[in-house]
Amino acid sequence: MRRMGIGLQLYTLRDAMAEDFRGILRRVAELGYEGVEFAGYGGMEAEELRDLLQELNLKAIGAHVSLVNTRTHIQKEIAYLKTIGAEYYIIPHIAVEDRQSPQAWQTLFEFFEHAGQIVREAGLKFAYHNHAFEFEMKIGDEFVFDSMYTSTTLENVLVEMDVCWVQYAGQDPLEYVKRYTGRLPLLHLKDFKTSDADQMDTVELGKGEVDLKNVIQAASDAGVEWLIVEQDRCANPPIESVETSLGWVKEHYLSAF
Repeated sequence: MRRMGIGLQLYTLRDAMAEDFRGILRRVAELGYEGVEFAGYGGMEAEELRDLLQELNLKAIGAHVSLVNTRTHIQKEIAYLKTIGAEYYIIPHIAVEDRQSPQAWQTLFEFFEHAGQIVREAGLKFAYHNHAFEFEMKIGDEFVFDSMYTSTTLENVLVEMDVCWVQYAGQDPLEYVKRYTGRLPLLHLKDFKTSDADQMDTVELGKGEVDLKNVIQAASDAGVEWLIVEQDRCANPPIESVETSLGWVKEHYLSAF
């Protein structure tokens, strides 16, 4: 098995970071995470955040950047990412009103290809992060998820796969990881339980339904660069949840190196 980087999507700690952005980032580094994926920058100037990351020896993997911001000031977002030393520019979500039909998705695919080219020419990499809704509609014979990548090029649009959402959507995450070998640099490592109301309750790694050990093996085989821990909602204090999840990663993956 290959050694992949271990990162954290900071959306998990959004409430705490709103109170103490710098202090929580420092705590993430102390726990042993190697990289972070941003979901906002806490109002910090790019140079200031760059210096803090260097001090903490944390790699800026990339950031989730909204579709709105990408449409309105993509160059500003690119400049910030380049300053902090990040590599990936990721679209994290599509609002309901922007995905009402196959035609709406096709328009988005064209925009992703265009935006991805701009990002690539600036020296970064453009990717899309899925939820479950990309498996609820088809374009021709393909789920929207798959049509996105057959409608765009490998050079301009990469995959950030959230295996938790893939499984919740009724698909096999192991098969999907394998399918996107070579186009899948980022994988959200996440676990969940299904509630009595058939809702997805995210839990700490190893406490849910996802076959995480085989997901990690599949990710290694597929060429994934970063395993990124994320928990959308935490029953416990989020900083404790991300510490618990990292402990699982250390025991069941990093201990082999």
